[in-house]
Amino acid sequence: MTQRRRRLTAVAATAAMILVAGCSGGRAGTAVPDGDQAAEYVTAKFSASLERLDEDFSATEPRHTMHDSFARIDDKKSDFTLTAIQVGDPPSRLVKNHSNRDSSDYRDYFHPAGSDVEYTLLGPEYASLAPTPWVSEPYDDAGYGPCFWAGYLTVCKMISAVGRSLRDGHAAKTAKSLPDGSVELTAEITLRTFLEERVVVFPDWALERITEEMRDGVIDTRIRLGPDGKLTEIEMTGLIETGGHEVEIDEHYRVLEPPTKDDLPDVPDPEEVTELRTQAEVDDFYRRMDEITSSGG
Repeated sequence: MTQRRRRLTAVAATAAMILVAGCSGGRAGTAVPDGDQAAEYVTAKFSASLERLDEDFSATEPRHTMHDSFARIDDKKSDFTLTAIQVGDPPSRLVKNHSNRDSSDYRDYFHPAGSDVEYTLLGPEYASLAPTPWVSEPYDDAGYGPCFWAGYLTVCKMISAVGRSLRDGHAAKTAKSLPDGSVELTAEITLRTFLEERVVVFPDWALERITEEMRDGVIDTRIRLGPDGKLTEIEMTGLIETGGHEVEIDEHYRVLEPPTKDDLPDVPDPEEVTELRTQAEVDDFYRRMDEITSSGG
């Protein structure tokens, strides 16, 4: 099971078209009525809220997010946390991909503002990939949407899955206005939609264990929008059991307090960096990285 960090342009760019318009609800702490009218009301709320993601994520304001990702098929698990930091205008960006099961399994991706290279700090698990702790590769994000960045890639896919579920006619469940002015929305998506939107990327051998019946199983989704209508949290959870196999999903993305420049690393010294200059070198680097990540589970 791998969370492959590459420049996924087509899928990422389409996901950038969805989320977060103002979602003013009723009074604080209130919910919509029960019954069919409630389903229609909440679905309309979701639909109205899935329209401003590009504006929200394209902003250059300081941003600090955390995404805990856990997925299990039978006894094979993927369990890691993505921490993303954006500071400055133009922004410097840091994404920390750390395993929750092995402290030596981590990769930190750092792009200083205006730099034509991106740096990767390799944890001990990946020390065989280069003779130095850092690796650099050419960086060019021209023409790509905000979901191109690894800090937003998975949450964009989560939101895209919700939007697709609504377009496919699956009604949202509840909407509730909270005391602080936030709005919390809940909905259901199928495992099929979750997989097809590649929220978590499973290897082929794992997908073969997931039957058609399991793919119709439900993943509960909770979205929270702040008083300003911006996304502050999204969570997807589900346990699906059929035919002797189990699929467990627990994805939790949340926005934290704004970071400062002190939360970013220093640009590494040249002697600490192995430079990848050509596309062939970059491709080989990620091929070997995939071999390491694919061997876990």
